[in-house]
Amino acid sequence: MSIKVLFVCLGNICRSPTAEGIFLKLVNDAGLSKYIAVDSAGTAGWHEGRAPDARTIAAAKAQGYDLSTLRARQVLKDDFEKFDYIVAMDSENLHDLERLKPAHYTDYLGLFLTFGLQKKYRELPDPYHGTDKDFELVVDLVEDAAQGLLDHIRKNNAL
Repeated sequence: MSIKVLFVCLGNICRSPTAEGIFLKLVNDAGLSKYIAVDSAGTAGWHEGRAPDARTIAAAKAQGYDLSTLRARQVLKDDFEKFDYIVAMDSENLHDLERLKPAHYTDYLGLFLTFGLQKKYRELPDPYHGTDKDFELVVDLVEDAAQGLLDHIRKNNAL
């Protein structure tokens, strides 16, 4: 059995690669890499093939996560055939994904932060036009939601 998770933001250079890298580390640390596959994408293809934003890489690295090998890509309609969880960083991304979603897709499509314990933020704020503190906040929020998502997957799939 393999559970496939796709994290989606706008450009795939800030929030979704942060989620991919952090979630992947949690999966690996839990010894579940043969059961759970992880990827990320953007609803827009502006940055396709590029590494995450340097500020994203720095904020993640400061907390022990390496995002340097990740590369941006655009979400595809085929992703709905491949992924069991398609997790949006904000409502705008979710709306774009809902328009792309085939009628037969019945797996999870929803907001990422609903899996976290914190309740201050419903959506993961886009740090792109912000400060280093905004990128650090993204890492903190992603750590919380990523652990909640992993717990959810383990509970619902007997892992």
